[in-house]
Amino acid sequence: MDLTIVGCSGSFPGPDSAASCYLVVAEGFSMLLDVGNGSLGSLQRYADLTGIDAICLSHLHADHCLDMCSYHVVRSYHPSGPLPAIPVYGPAGTADRLARAARADGPDAGPAMTDAFGFVPLEPGRREIGPFAVTVRHMNHPVETFGFRVEHAGRTIAYSADTGPAENLVSLAAGADVLLCEASFTDGPGLPADLHLTARQAAEHAAKAGAGRLVLTHLVPWNDPERVRDEAAAVYQGPLSLAAPGMVL
Repeated sequence: MDLTIVGCSGSFPGPDSAASCYLVVAEGFSMLLDVGNGSLGSLQRYADLTGIDAICLSHLHADHCLDMCSYHVVRSYHPSGPLPAIPVYGPAGTADRLARAARADGPDAGPAMTDAFGFVPLEPGRREIGPFAVTVRHMNHPVETFGFRVEHAGRTIAYSADTGPAENLVSLAAGADVLLCEASFTDGPGLPADLHLTARQAAEHAAKAGAGRLVLTHLVPWNDPERVRDEAAAVYQGPLSLAAPGMVL
């Protein structure tokens, strides 16, 4: 199972990275976790846009889903003809949210979002997506947000999506080989509650979960990356790295 970091910038695209997007591949099956703004351009470095088999959207903030609008254009107007619809797993209302974002409504709007994608509402639990066993849990964020645990051939990746402190994240990442965890904040006064994690909090969750490796992501461009790493390293003693576009695990 290969995990490629397509985009890891938090809240908005940065000068060196698109917003959140992660490519997981096994047995020739390609699945995306989030498709944030700016990510479709970067994705073309690592995958054929016609070869994506499934998509999981953690939540409906733009930095996690907005490039689905551009991907709809790709799949609707490809030179070989419209591409077959692929499943998109997301919170309730995903199809409507993306249709409004793309203005794909009205009699002259062209192909509908639902022509390119088969939308499947997410609920907490476990399901099979291609060769992957995917466990879904609610995270602690102002809109409905899901974290994912992806298992294949005895290996496990846990992805926090966006979250404040959450016991569900500890259980989702329990014993995972890799925890891909957001670290939007650095320590300081006045941080909003139940919105995002600091790097230190991400490390605390990884340590409690017994995750084998911690990869910090959702890195906001104005934060000092060395400070992010240092704050996490003070708590988590295992292998630790900052996500970067093109990183492959």
